[in-house]
Amino acid sequence: MPSCQPDVSLVCTDAAYRAQADSLAARLQLPLRDAVDQAVGLYVQLGAEGLSLHDAEQPQQGGVCVDFVSGSQAHRRQFGGGAGQMVARAVGCRGSLRPQVLDATAGLGRDAFVLASLGCEVTLIERQPIIAALLADGLERARLAGAEVAEIVARMTLISADAIDALRDWPHAVPQVIHLDPMFPQRDKSALVKKEMRLFKPLAGSDEDAPALLAAALQLASHRVVVKRPRKAPALAGRAPSSALSGQSSRYDIYGIRALDKG
Repeated sequence: MPSCQPDVSLVCTDAAYRAQADSLAARLQLPLRDAVDQAVGLYVQLGAEGLSLHDAEQPQQGGVCVDFVSGSQAHRRQFGGGAGQMVARAVGCRGSLRPQVLDATAGLGRDAFVLASLGCEVTLIERQPIIAALLADGLERARLAGAEVAEIVARMTLISADAIDALRDWPHAVPQVIHLDPMFPQRDKSALVKKEMRLFKPLAGSDEDAPALLAAALQLASHRVVVKRPRKAPALAGRAPSSALSGQSSRYDIYGIRALDKG
């Protein structure tokens, strides 16, 4: 389970969003503030630009939101390399083959969005309620944006739940591929990711139960489980993968169960 949630508040300074803020605060069990200067530590803010996560102690670093419409996600969608991207190759995208994927550690939904943009049907599970709310907000804004982005997120289904429990008692169609990206200390060294990790680490914890998640994934997936790891890190739970794909800073360990095909 994730570490105990730190004190987090919800800030809404726009009266037009007050009813929505009241509902969200009640659902997430967060105190609701009328002004940013009333917040201490981490807070989520709701307004015209959606939902975002901030640190009141470091206002200069700005907030983090889930944005599938513009910015880095739009650039990756257009110029990221398509099915040649490492995550796409790891889950088995090749030719016209687009596996059904369960992303059991959804986070900000970036990898899931890449896979959905390539045509995969992706179910996302996020167990941290605030992160799940940010992701739901990003998905909804993408739906409202229409056009290509709306078509992509129509292939993404979000479940807010503990992934281990959900996988052990899975009521839906069995996923062909399960994608896992457990939290780990050292990731991409860009300033953006550093900011995100500083904000998200207190919420998400260290995923110390990742070995149990891997075991549950291997029990459920019909074809393969892929696990994202730091490039030089040992295999999760010491369990050697069938194969691996390595990049500059990360690696995908692939646990094959049976071959993916187009039939």
